[in-house]
Amino acid sequence: MRAEEYSERNEEIAGWRIHIVSYRLGDRYCCTIDNVDPGARVARAEGATREEAEGQALEKARKYLAQTRRFPTTQ
Repeated sequence: MRAEEYSERNEEIAGWRIHIVSYRLGDRYCCTIDNVDPGARVARAEGATREEAEGQALEKARKYLAQTRRFPTTQ
């Protein structure tokens, strides 16, 4: 199978910059979300439509990133 209708964009959730990638594999859409720095995958989801897959992944990402503690850095 080959990925089609590939799309990527950057957004911000809960103070974190995220990178959203979505594409179609056969008759299903896939979406993955990672935080831009350091680039770790935060959430992924599948759905019958792009909107469904992205909606589910964004919901998971909001939940996980809201729970993540941030430590201040001093330089």
